[in-house]
Amino acid sequence: MEGIFNLAWVVPIPPFLAFVAIVLFLHPNKRGSALTAIVAVAVSFLLGWGIAFGAFLAKELGLHPVDGELYAIPTGIQELAIGFTVDPANALMLFMVPFLLLMIFIYSSGYMTYPGHLPPSYDPVAYRQGKDPRYSRFFAYISLFATGMLGLVIANNLLMFFVFWEIMGLCSYLLIGFWFEKESAKRAAVKAFITTRIGDALMLIGLILLYIRSEPSTLRFSELFTQANLEQLANTTANLPILGPVPWIALIAVLLFFGTVGKSSQFPLHVWLPDAMEGPTPVSALIHAATMVSAGVFLLIRMFPIYAYAGEVSASSLQFVAFIGAFTALFAATIAVAQWDIKRVLAYSTISQLGYMVAAVGIGAYVAALFHLLTHAFFKALLFLGSGSVIHGVEHGFHHAHGHGNDPEHPEPGSAARVEREDGVLDPEDPQDMRNMGGLLQRMPRTAWTFIIGGLALSGFPIVTSGFWSKDEILASAWDLGRTGVFWTLALAAFLTAFYTMRQIGLTFLGQPRSEGARHAPESVPSMTVPLLLISVFAVGAGWAGIPEKFPVLGGIVPNFIEHFLEPFLEYMNVHPYAPQFHWTPLLVSFGVALGGLAVGYAVYGRGLAPGQIDPLARLLGPLWQLWHRKYFIDELYRDTVVTFTLFLAWLTAKFDRDWVIDWIVNWIGRLAIYLGQGVHTFDAYVVDGLVNAVGWLSDQMGRVVRLLQNGRAQAYLLFGLLVVAIWILLAIMPIVMTLV
Repeated sequence: MEGIFNLAWVVPIPPFLAFVAIVLFLHPNKRGSALTAIVAVAVSFLLGWGIAFGAFLAKELGLHPVDGELYAIPTGIQELAIGFTVDPANALMLFMVPFLLLMIFIYSSGYMTYPGHLPPSYDPVAYRQGKDPRYSRFFAYISLFATGMLGLVIANNLLMFFVFWEIMGLCSYLLIGFWFEKESAKRAAVKAFITTRIGDALMLIGLILLYIRSEPSTLRFSELFTQANLEQLANTTANLPILGPVPWIALIAVLLFFGTVGKSSQFPLHVWLPDAMEGPTPVSALIHAATMVSAGVFLLIRMFPIYAYAGEVSASSLQFVAFIGAFTALFAATIAVAQWDIKRVLAYSTISQLGYMVAAVGIGAYVAALFHLLTHAFFKALLFLGSGSVIHGVEHGFHHAHGHGNDPEHPEPGSAARVEREDGVLDPEDPQDMRNMGGLLQRMPRTAWTFIIGGLALSGFPIVTSGFWSKDEILASAWDLGRTGVFWTLALAAFLTAFYTMRQIGLTFLGQPRSEGARHAPESVPSMTVPLLLISVFAVGAGWAGIPEKFPVLGGIVPNFIEHFLEPFLEYMNVHPYAPQFHWTPLLVSFGVALGGLAVGYAVYGRGLAPGQIDPLARLLGPLWQLWHRKYFIDELYRDTVVTFTLFLAWLTAKFDRDWVIDWIVNWIGRLAIYLGQGVHTFDAYVVDGLVNAVGWLSDQMGRVVRLLQNGRAQAYLLFGLLVVAIWILLAIMPIVMTLV
C-alpha cells in the first residue's frame, strides 16, 4: 500500500496542468478546455480514491502515517521540509473531495452551456452558440480551485497548507466575480476577498508565532504534534496587555481559529458567503461543499492537538470556539427561514452547518466534527447543484413562455444586474426567487427527488439519511460532555434547519406553479442530472459508516468505521480518543427536532403558496421576520461603521498626503531643489565657467606671443633658445646672490 501513498503528491498536479494548458493553449477551444479539465480531475479522483481505499485497508496507518519529503526550504533557523502526508484524516478527505470535484466539473459542462443571468450584449455570437463566452476561462479557474483544495489536503506542513489556502482565496475572488459585468458580482467578489483576508491575516500571525515558539522551530505536522512540543507550548506564557499571562498554545489556537472564522464564514465574518451566490451555481457548490469552507473546518481538524492541549491549560480558548460555532449555527438558521432566494437559503444553511462542526471542535468532539464535515459536503453539494438545475429549468421556462429562446435581441430573465431585494418586492421573472416556482416536482422529477433527498439529509431525517448520524453524533457529544448550553442551541438550530428545508421544498416543488417559468420548466440535461443521482447515493449512505455501536437495534450491525479508523490517529497525535456514551435524551431530541421541523414546515408550506400570497410565517412573526429577512441588519451595520470609518480614514489619509503634510513637504523639497539648482547654475556660470574661460583666454594670448617665433628662421629659434637658457641660469643663481647679499 505504501507505494500508492507515495504518489499522494501527484493528486493536485493534473488539475494544475489543465489550468496551465487551458490558459496557454486551449483557450479558443471551449469543448477541448472542458474535456481537459474533466479528464484531469478524473485522474485526481482515481488516484485520490486509490489512496483513500488503500488507507482504509491499511491497519497501521493511524499509528504510522506516511510523511514524505519532496524538498527543503532553508529558513535561517533550520530547513523546513515541504512534502505530503497520508493519514486517516486526509484519507477521508481524499475520498470526498475528488469525487465531488469530478461531479461538479461534469455538471459545469452542462450548466455553463446555457449562459443564464447575462445580458445579450455580453457576447451575442457566443450567446447564439449556447456557451458562456468565458467558458474556457471558467474551467481554468475551477481547475486551479481544485488544485488549491487537493494541495491543502495532502500538505504535510502548515506553510504549504497556507499557500494552497490562499490559492483558493484567489480563485473564490475570480469565480464569485466571474460575471463581472454585473455590479453586484463585482461587489460580492471584493467583499469575499477582503473579509476572508481579515481572518487570514490573524491566521498568519498565529502561524508565525507557532513557528517561533515551537521547539524546534517547525511547521511540519508530525513535529508540531509531538508531546514534548505540545507541552512546551502549553507550559510557556505570553504576557498580553489587559489579559496578562496567556499560554502560548491558547493564543496560537485562537489566532489560527480566525482563519476558520473567515474561510468558513463564521460570525462575525460570515457576511461574504451569501453574496458569493453571485457566481455561477457550480462555484457555489465548490465553495460550500468541496473546497473553500470545508478547508476552514479542516484547518481545525488538522490542528486539533493544539486545541485539545489549549483546552487543558486555558478552557476559555475552547469555550470561545464552541460559543462562536453554536451561536453561528442558530444565528444563520434564523436568517435562512426568511429568505426568498433559493441559493441564499442554502448559503445561510451552510453557515449554520459549519457552526455545528466548529462547535464540535470546541467541545472536543474530533470524530463528530470530521464526520459531519464529510456528510455535509455530499448533501450540500447535492442541494446547490439541484438549485442550479432548478434555476436553469425556470429560466428555460420563461424563454419558452416568451417564445424567443436564445435570441440576443431579448434579454435573459433575471439578466439585469441582480441584487437582493431588501424591500421584499417580487421580480416576476427572477429565476432564483422561490415565489416564482412551485409545482416543479412534475416538471423536473429527477432534480426534485434528488433535491428532496439532499434536503432530508440536511434536516437530519432519522435513520435513513447521512445527516442524521453525523448531526446526532455532535448533539450526543455535547450532551455527554455536559455542554447543555451548546446542546440546546444546536438542537434549536436543527429544528429551524428542518423547518426552512421543508419550506424550501414546498415553495419550489410542491403546490401549483406560480409563474410562466415554473409552468414551462423542462428537466435539465443528463450532464447536470446524472451527477445529482450519483451524489444522492452518498447523501444517504455515507452516514452508515458512523453508526454508534451502542445505538439501539442498528448498533454493531454495521461497524462504526469512522470511529475505529480515526482512534489510532488521535493516539498518534497525543490526543485521548473520545466517543460519546449512549443517552436517550439526545437521541429523542434529535428525532423530535428533525421530524418536528419537517412536520411544521409541511403544515405551513406543504401546498406551496398561491400566487401573490403573503408568506404565512411573515404574517405571523411580523417585525421579527423582517429582522431575519434583513439578516439582522449586519451588512448595514458594517456599512455604516466599519466601511464608513475605513472610507473616512482613506479620505483623511488622502488629505494628509495630498493637501496637508506629505505633498506639502514633497513640494517644498522640490522648490528647495529648484532654488539650489538655480544657485549652483549661477556659481557655475560666473565662477567655474569664468575661471575656465580665463584660463582659455590666457592660453590664447600666450599662443599669440609664441606664434611670433614661428617664422622659419634658425637665427630667431637660436636667439629664443639662448634667451630661455639665460633666464633659467638667472633663476638658478638668484638664490645664491641673495644669500651673499
